[in-house]
Amino acid sequence: MKAFNAELSKMFSLPGIWLAFLIGAVAPAVIAALDSIAQKAEIIAGVSTRLSEVGYIGLALGVQGVIILGVLAVSSEYLTESSESGGGQQITTSLTAVSSRLHFLLAKAGAVIGLSILLCIVAIITTVSASHLILGEYTPAFEWSRLIGAVCYWIFTALLAFGFTVLTKNSTIPLAVLMINSSVVSFSVLLSKVTKLAFYLPDRAGIDMFMSMSDRIHTPFTGGLVMFTWVVVLFIVAIVVFHRRDVA
Repeated sequence: MKAFNAELSKMFSLPGIWLAFLIGAVAPAVIAALDSIAQKAEIIAGVSTRLSEVGYIGLALGVQGVIILGVLAVSSEYLTESSESGGGQQITTSLTAVSSRLHFLLAKAGAVIGLSILLCIVAIITTVSASHLILGEYTPAFEWSRLIGAVCYWIFTALLAFGFTVLTKNSTIPLAVLMINSSVVSFSVLLSKVTKLAFYLPDRAGIDMFMSMSDRIHTPFTGGLVMFTWVVVLFIVAIVVFHRRDVA
C-alpha cells in the first residue's frame, strides 16, 4: 500500500499529468459535441442513422488523456535529473525504495488504473453533458453497461501504453504510435479491410465493449476479453524485460 501511495504521489507531482487530465476531460466532450451537432442536423432532415452512438464515439476517440497518463507513469522514471541533483534517474531511487521489481510495477500499474478510472468518470460526465446540451430531447439514453465498457476500454488502453513504455524506456515511440492510432488513423481499422485477424487487435476488439460498429464481430464480453488478454500478455513481457534489463 505504501508503494501504491508513493506512486500516486509521484504521478501528481508530474507537470504532464495535468495535461493528461485536461485532454482526457475535454477531448471526448468536444468530439461528442461535434458529432451531436452533425446528428441534430440529420435528425431534422430525417436521415439520422447513428443516434445511439452519439457520445460513445467521443469516449472511443478521446482516450489520449489515459495514453499520456500510462506513458508518463513509466517514462518519468527514466528522465535524467539536472546536474545539481546528481544527474541520476528516478528509477534508481524507486528500485532502492521498493526492493521487489514486481511490486514496483504492480504499484505503478495500480496508480495508473486508479487515475484512469477517475479520468474516465470525468470524461463521461463532460461527454453526457455536452450531448444533452446540444441534442436536448433527442439525446439517446446512456446505458450503464456500455459506460462500464467504456471505463474498461480506457483502463486497458492506459495499461497498454504503460506496458509499451516499459519496453521502450521512453515516451516518444509509445506516444507517437498510440496517439496517432487513437485519433488520426486507426491501424486496426485499416487492416480490417484486408484481414479479419485485425478484429482481434486490442483497440479494435475493445471498441466492441461499448460501441455497435457496423462490421462488429465481437460481443461486449468477448471484445473485452480479447483486449484484456493483450494487456496481460504485454504486461508479462514487460515484467520479464524489466527484470532482465534494468539490473544496475
